[in-house]
Formats: sequence, structure tokens, C-alpha cells
Amino acid sequence: MQIDNGAFYQKLKKLALPISLQSLMLAAVAAGDALMLGRVAQNEMAAVSLATQIQFVQNMFLMAVTAAGSILGAQYWGKGDRDTVRSLFNMMLRWCGVVSLIFFLACEFCPELLMRLFSHDDPIIEIGSAYLRIAGWSYLITGISQCYLTTMKVTDHVTPSAWISSSAVVINIILNAVFIFGLLGAPAMQARGAALATTLARVVELALCIGISSRETFLRPVWSKLFEKKKQLAADFRRQCFPLLGGGLFWGVGFTSYTAIMGHMGTDAAAANAVAAVVRDLICCVCNGVGSAAGIMVGNELGAGNLEKGKAYGIKLKNISFIIGFASMAVVLALTPLVVRMVILTDEARQYLTGMMIIMAVYMIGRCVNTVTINGVLDGGGDTLFDMYSLAVCMWGVAIPLALLGAFVFHWPVLVVYGCTCLDEVGKIPWVMYRFRKYKWVKDLTR
Repeated sequence: MQIDNGAFYQKLKKLALPISLQSLMLAAVAAGDALMLGRVAQNEMAAVSLATQIQFVQNMFLMAVTAAGSILGAQYWGKGDRDTVRSLFNMMLRWCGVVSLIFFLACEFCPELLMRLFSHDDPIIEIGSAYLRIAGWSYLITGISQCYLTTMKVTDHVTPSAWISSSAVVINIILNAVFIFGLLGAPAMQARGAALATTLARVVELALCIGISSRETFLRPVWSKLFEKKKQLAADFRRQCFPLLGGGLFWGVGFTSYTAIMGHMGTDAAAANAVAAVVRDLICCVCNGVGSAAGIMVGNELGAGNLEKGKAYGIKLKNISFIIGFASMAVVLALTPLVVRMVILTDEARQYLTGMMIIMAVYMIGRCVNTVTINGVLDGGGDTLFDMYSLAVCMWGVAIPLALLGAFVFHWPVLVVYGCTCLDEVGKIPWVMYRFRKYKWVKDLTR
């Protein structure tokens, strides 16, 4: 089917650019935290890095819920069914509210227990526990604001959504500097200052969400119907949510395992891997934005009953993902000399980083293709199971066992083990293309 390229690229740009910026700003917060706390004390930086793993786990649950809402919401919005989108908004609020409350209570009442999952060092546990008691309030708020932001994205308000997130990030970074270092007359709170900055930024974010959503063209939750039960819609929601949650947990725990494996390869390997991970997260912002846009664009057309147009959009977006992948590879290779010179590392760590950047350049092809095709196009049509079992096979069945054997049994060189951690994305491209061409994702999920 022929599509209007002008309209296609206009819509892609309208959706992808703000979401890419939003992803970039979120990556900047993590980089800012590490840089600022690294100038205070190593223990402070290490404790906060470990403590934020709690939020990372929470985000796996929140992302599954909001992604399910986004998949169904995009289709019902394309169909023009505002009432069902509003019901999905209420459903997301219920699920995210429960998840956020559980993590909040855990951070407030047993932070030491949570920290002992990641460290046996008493100073680290003490600093991380103090961080969690304050940051726990932000975990309570985050789930609510994410529901607002997701609803904005699928209802043609992606720019305000990105503006809100970006504003919160800027506020977070500024307040980090104020409270960590004690600027402008504030006390120097170090790790607790980072927690306070995060919490205040989340309060501002939620306030902006509620304020902007009060405008006439925005959807808002109907609080009197917050607990209204719609059995069929709830069943459809769970059908999308549970595979997404499984995939998210597979991916999240898998990436944590990669970090742990490289950490056991020595200080130089861990330091080089940490720098490479920052570069990877920054470069991936573009494919994250296009992937989110792909899910919305394909979902809108499929929900409107335009199955052939949705299929054509999916094919075009899949082709674009390869272009983004090779462009990202070129960017990583071009940045390698600059990145290696910028950071303070030992000679051995610098050699590791150079090799990791070259390996990561190839990895970026698979990461971009899979993000846009799986998390965008396939998920947009409700084919969420594939992501879960592709991760189970390629990450947990191949990449992680190989990396573990290489690191702890065969004692392979650091770069060979690092290459094993990058196998899953590149290796599953043929399988992803095979799944894509079966066109099981070309489905109207609305009722």
C-alpha cells in the first residue's frame, strides 16, 4: 500500500523528537548524579548507585503498566473512543498506585533490608538507607505522573509530555547541585541532598501534569470512576501487561547481571564498562524515541481499522530502524577517540574502553532495530509475548550463560566477555525479522 510520505514523516517527527529529548534528559539525570556525588566521596556515589536499583526495579513494573495502557490507548484513540482511553487512564492509575505504594512503604520502613540485597558494607548501607527514606516519597509520586504523561503521549499531546519531563529533569539537576554541595545557603546534604532533589522534582512534575491536564483538550481521570470495573477491558489490559512485565523483568535483571559480571572482571573492566554504558544510554535516546513513536503511529492506524495502512507504516518504520542502527554505529565509532581521552582511567581501562566502544558500535545496530521493531511496531499491534520469549532465549539462554562461563569458568579476556553481553541484540535480528514478516501484529485490539 502506498502511503503519504509527507504525512508519515511529519507525524514521526512530531512524536519521536519530543520523546527522544525526554529520554536524553532522563539519561542526563543519572549522569549528573554520578558526576556530582563522585566529587563528594566514593562511598556516597556507590551507595546512591546501589540504592537507585530499587527504583530501577519499580520502573520495570510501572513501564509494563503504562506500556499496556499506551498500546491499547493508541488503538482506542485512533478509533476515536475517548471514553475507553479515559477508562484506561483510571486503570493505569490503580495499578501504578498499588506498585508505588508498595515500594514507598518498603523504602520508609525497611530501607536497611533493601540495601543489604546489594551490599554488606555498613557505611554503604547507612548512606543508602538515608537516601531511600527521602527518595521513597518520590517513588510514591512517580507512578501517578507516569500515567498522566503516558495518556498525553497517546492523545496527541506528546510535546507537553516531553516539556513536563524535561522541566522536571532540569529542576532535578539544579536542585542536586544545591543540596549535594550546599549552594545558595542550603545545607550540604550529599546523598540525602540527591534524594531530596529527586523528590522535589517529582512533586513539580506531578503538579505540572495535573495543571496542564486541566486544559479543555486534555483527558483527565474521573476520580468518581477511579474504581469502576470493566471486566473485558481489564482482561485485555492484563493480556498486554503481563508479557510486558515478564519481558521488562527479563531485560532489567539481565542488564543488572551484565553489570555484575563485568564488575567481577576487575576494577579496570568495571570502570570501562560504566563509561561505555553511559555512552550507550545517551546514543539510544534516538531509537527509544522512534520506537515509542512507532507504537503510537501503528496503534492509531490499526485501532482505526486501517490495517493495511498500519502494516505499511510498520514496514517503513522497520526499514528506518536499520538506518538509525547504522547511523548510531557511525556515531559511536566517531565518538570513541573523544570519550577515551575525556575520562580519567588507567592505561589498561582505557584499552578496554576502546575495545568496548568498537564492540558496542556493532551492538547498536541490533539495539536500534529491535527497539523500533519489537517495542514499537510489534507491541503497537499487541504482539507483546514475542519480546518476553526472545529475551528468555537470546539473553538468558545464550548471552548470560556465555558471559558467566567466559568470566568464571574459562577466564576469557575482558573484551570477549563484554562481546558475549552484546550478543543477544545482534544475534536475534534474523528471528525478529522472521516474526515481523508473519504479520501477526497487524491486529485491531479494540472492541
